[in-house]
Amino acid sequence: MEIITVTAGLIFHKGKYLIAQRRRDKSFGGLWEFPGGKIEPGESCQQCLKREINEEFNIDINVQEYISEVIVNYKNSQLHIYLYKATWDGKGDILICDHEQYAWVTFDEMKEYRWPEADMFFVEELTKKLKRKN
Repeated sequence: MEIITVTAGLIFHKGKYLIAQRRRDKSFGGLWEFPGGKIEPGESCQQCLKREINEEFNIDINVQEYISEVIVNYKNSQLHIYLYKATWDGKGDILICDHEQYAWVTFDEMKEYRWPEADMFFVEELTKKLKRKN
């Protein structure tokens, strides 16, 4: 079984979070995700997230603390995703290179989008944490 390890970002800017719609020609095409990507050999989760966001959106982010992780089993592979909090200072223009589109959303708005199983786990977990704080 192939094990795929990726990192994703809960990227915050001006009260909202960055989400991206997967290209229709990729697995889970058309669904929304927290952006990120596969970790390369010798790369930390934080380094991977900074690199992937720069490659996919042409912006630099400040990666902060670890939030959560999830493991999802598929027929021939296992996906292990690490989610990190990050911020964007608004410098530069976002240019999407690997997605259909992107959106800045609040926690409440996240439930209006269709997500792959792994990302939906994060949406639900984050919503529960937010409710506990209030």
